[in-house]
Amino acid sequence: MTSKIAGSTPPGKPSPQRQTMLKVNKVTTEDITSSLKAGFGDFLARPFMSAFFGLFYAVFGILFVWCLVWLGKIWMIIPAMVGFPLVAPFAAAGLYEMSRRLQSDTPFGWFDILTVMANQRKREMGWMAFVTLFIFWIWSYQIRLWLAIILQDSSFSDFEGFLNIVFFTPQGWTFLAVGTCAGALLSAVLFTVTVVAMPMLLDRETDFVTAMLTSVRVVTENPVVMLTWAAIISVTMLLSLVPAFLGLIFTLPILGHTTWHLYRRAVPPVEVA
Repeated sequence: MTSKIAGSTPPGKPSPQRQTMLKVNKVTTEDITSSLKAGFGDFLARPFMSAFFGLFYAVFGILFVWCLVWLGKIWMIIPAMVGFPLVAPFAAAGLYEMSRRLQSDTPFGWFDILTVMANQRKREMGWMAFVTLFIFWIWSYQIRLWLAIILQDSSFSDFEGFLNIVFFTPQGWTFLAVGTCAGALLSAVLFTVTVVAMPMLLDRETDFVTAMLTSVRVVTENPVVMLTWAAIISVTMLLSLVPAFLGLIFTLPILGHTTWHLYRRAVPPVEVA
């Protein structure tokens, strides 16, 4: 008898109904450490498949920046590089599925993972993608707003000129300070509503509102630990962007696998009577 996997639910299945409040565990820094070890183990178990998702994300980032240069949107390069990691949780869907199958000793190949990823567009994760991209759009728009307000008298025709204005003028320092605070707020909001929501939607038949509310409860009930995890993600992702996005080939898969294991520790399975 073939077992059914939540991530590969048939497209014709009715949309899930709102569920009762799920139990949320207390997590510790030890859970982060153990999850990182498990995530690294998943990466080593399937290094080429894991790195493929990191490579795809890195190439997309490189093309995104190239398009900004081609369109003459020099001022958007730094904001885009800083805001780009905001969409990483959605890009890691294939990594969550890999970790789930590795954890349950379920064999899989490329077709299995890519099929599950393709099926997510017909499930609730599509709504979470909308939430993620909407916040990324707000991030881009508010950067344009601060540029217009703070750097309105400045002119820059190339990337070097933009860097000189931003890093070596009082107006640039003000722009960086305001933009950093606004970006930190948006990142905190997105992290809070998605940190376990993404893997949860792939793992269970639930609606995206329930998943977001569960994610919020995980963060609010474990603020210090989850803030630590957010800091690890932020620093790792930003450092990975420095070598032309290429660091993401390794860091994105490890962080994605780790997120899956941290989710499983934070949100226990529903007990079936």
